[in-house]
Amino acid sequence: MRQHNGDLADDQQEHWQHTYTAHPGMYGQEPSTPAVHAAEIFHARGVKDVLELGAGHGRDALYFAREGFSVQATDFSATGLEQLKDAARAQGLDDRVMTAVHDVREPLPLPDASVDAVYAHMLLCMALSTQEIHTLVDEVRRVLRPGGVFIYTVRHTGDAHYGTGTRHGDDIYEHGGFAVHFFPRHLVDSLADTWTLNEVHTFEEGELPRRLWRVTQTRP
Repeated sequence: MRQHNGDLADDQQEHWQHTYTAHPGMYGQEPSTPAVHAAEIFHARGVKDVLELGAGHGRDALYFAREGFSVQATDFSATGLEQLKDAARAQGLDDRVMTAVHDVREPLPLPDASVDAVYAHMLLCMALSTQEIHTLVDEVRRVLRPGGVFIYTVRHTGDAHYGTGTRHGDDIYEHGGFAVHFFPRHLVDSLADTWTLNEVHTFEEGELPRRLWRVTQTRP
C-alpha cells in the first residue's frame, strides 16, 4: 500500500511521540557503537561542537557531552527531547547540551558554516524521500565549517527487512509501525558528491540483526 510521503512522515512523527511517551529512555543510557566511533573521529579532528540530527532521548548526545563536546541536539519528537534535557540536568551536562524540536524536511535552524561536525544515527533512513535526503545532506554541508565531518548510519538494501512489510515506494518499507528508507550503495555515493567520502563501514546492530552502513564524509 502506497502513502503520500508527506503524510507518512507526519504519521511517523506522531508514532515516535507515542513511542517515547510509552517507553521513556527506550534505547537505554549507553551510547551506540557508531557514537563511540564518531567521538574518536571528532577528537582526532579537533572538533569542538557537534550537531546531532534525530537525537531522540539523547543517549548519544549525552555521550558526546560527557566527552567534552558542545552538542546541539535536534529531533521531531518534543517528548524525546524533554527526556534528553531531564537527563542532561541530572548528569550536570545542561551547559553542554542544547535542544531544538526540528523536522529535517525543513532547513536546519543554524547559520552557514557554524558547526565542526554533524552526526545522525539512522535518521537519514527514516520516512524521507530520496529528494528529501539529498536536500537534507545539502543543508548539512551548508552548516558545516570547511573541513567539517559528517558521520551518519543507515540501514541498507542488504537488510533482512528490505522488500518486506508494507511498501511505500522509493525503497521505503514499514514494519511494526516504523517506516525505513533502505539505502542502495549508489545513494550513499550520490550523497557524497562534492564531498570527500572517507569511509563506508558495514556493521550490524540489534536482534534481527539490522544491517547498516556507517558513512564518514568531509566537507572540502
